[in-house]
Amino acid sequence: MRKIYFSLICLIISSQSIAQDSLLRSISDSLSAAHGTQYVTGTFKALYIVNMKTIEAPAAGALNFEIQHRFGTINQGAYHLWGLDFATLRLGLDYGISDRLSVGIGRSSVLETFDGYVKYKLLRQTDNPASVPVSIALLGTTSYYTDKIANPKLDSAFKSAYRLAYTAQILIARKFSSKLSFQITPTFIHYNLVDSASEHNNVFALSAGGRFKITKRMAITAEYNYLFPNQLSSYTGLPLHNALSFGWDIETGGHVFQLVFTNAQTMNEPQYIGQTVGSWGNGDIYFGFNISRIFNLKPHNKPKAQI
Repeated sequence: MRKIYFSLICLIISSQSIAQDSLLRSISDSLSAAHGTQYVTGTFKALYIVNMKTIEAPAAGALNFEIQHRFGTINQGAYHLWGLDFATLRLGLDYGISDRLSVGIGRSSVLETFDGYVKYKLLRQTDNPASVPVSIALLGTTSYYTDKIANPKLDSAFKSAYRLAYTAQILIARKFSSKLSFQITPTFIHYNLVDSASEHNNVFALSAGGRFKITKRMAITAEYNYLFPNQLSSYTGLPLHNALSFGWDIETGGHVFQLVFTNAQTMNEPQYIGQTVGSWGNGDIYFGFNISRIFNLKPHNKPKAQI
């Protein structure tokens, strides 16, 4: 299995024939509207800050292939090579239907989870802050886990509806300069099934993340996902923690390689926001990486301006 992962990574990094030369030309938020309005480009250089989806989306006709990989926790020590003996993986595809509308699907090895989303960009930041100071998008996701319950009788009686969770988010982002971008994301999650009757099926959270460019091709990213209290108390009997994640982005042509440190092993919204049991204080830190690769399925316009 590790050989398959390695081959996929090599394929993405080396495939230059059908991928776009510049990542900026592959991300939406790039076209000029009528009357000379210039939109800000490249608020973020990838579709994910770390786990959080960004305001960005593939341009119309562009396909993004995403690999999100997390090893085990570093507190497992030298015997397990500080977590490198273990791994979880999410593979995702994101497609731009138009420069405002995009869709995506994914499959995660955690609980054998499938997910899908729709994202629509309502507003795009302009280079004149007095006009449109932020970019805003709406995001809706569905997650469905297929992991079998150990007891065959319980598994056969477990309704498919219990395995579903839904997320609605408002993505609000601003590019303050060529170096600094920030995003805040109010979140609503509905779980069809929770651990106990005392827990809420409908929960609210607030996520925030940012990117700071340190060189022409490198940036530091960070995000924090705050689950409001008195909604969920535990997951599989373990206390919950808010997910805090850091990334080091390396941009090379048509793809972004990101090194990740996080206390969340999972990579879709209902799980990393409402089911994170890892604690930074206890050394429950997952090292991993994200790789984003854009493929152009049809030509599109170059951006005319950026800040």
